[in-house]
Amino acid sequence: MQGAPPSFRLDGQVALVTASSKGIGRACALALAHAGADIVLGLHDRATGEDLAREIEALGRRALPVQMDVTRLDEVRGAVQEALAHFGQIDLLVNNAGIGAPNPAEDVTEEDFDATVAVNLRGTFFVAQVVGRHMLERGRGVIVNISSQAGFVALPTESVYCMTKAGVSHLTRCLALEWAPRGVRVNAVAPTFVETPGTRRWLDDPAFRASVVERIPLGRVGQPVDVAGAVVFLASPAAALITGETLMIDGGWTIR
Repeated sequence: MQGAPPSFRLDGQVALVTASSKGIGRACALALAHAGADIVLGLHDRATGEDLAREIEALGRRALPVQMDVTRLDEVRGAVQEALAHFGQIDLLVNNAGIGAPNPAEDVTEEDFDATVAVNLRGTFFVAQVVGRHMLERGRGVIVNISSQAGFVALPTESVYCMTKAGVSHLTRCLALEWAPRGVRVNAVAPTFVETPGTRRWLDDPAFRASVVERIPLGRVGQPVDVAGAVVFLASPAAALITGETLMIDGGWTIR
């Protein structure tokens, strides 16, 4: 064996996690803090991050909630500037904000379409751009975008969501190619159905849950920590030679 063993530690680094008040975002923020990072909590409503900030600080890490509606570029820029003024750096970005209520394609309204694209694609791109500029200036950084298995398989009533998540994975490849020579790695994770406050109303339906689990060879839906573990790996030095990839976290759904 050559060199040191792989490190999954993030000591001395600062991570920005968007939409971090609950679900996957919250789990990622806590997991990154456990790995040693200080955390910027990007929030649609800054006040919702106070309890999580205290939980992170109890781990011995620093936490800063910032106002960050990803559909508003002024808030994105302001949040990043506030984070840089507070911490002096952003080493890691978890681009987690996403929406997409089910709706048959023939019933999708222009308002529904625009809202989903505004968060999932426009928001993901511009958050990556604003944070990426800082990373490029420093010559180092890691971005992990949250895609979905829905970007790789067709799901009924999810046409717009599937389209946007496919876009996130391809955007990941494009940014990775552009920014690799300048020291910035860009990857994505693609979860299956995960138990979060946003999915509860569907997964609490026994028939729907059974139909999902039937498709997953490992026999269960995901938990937020399943996604957070993969995010920590991709953010860590252990993944230093990985860029432009989307890591499936789907229990085997897409291998069929």
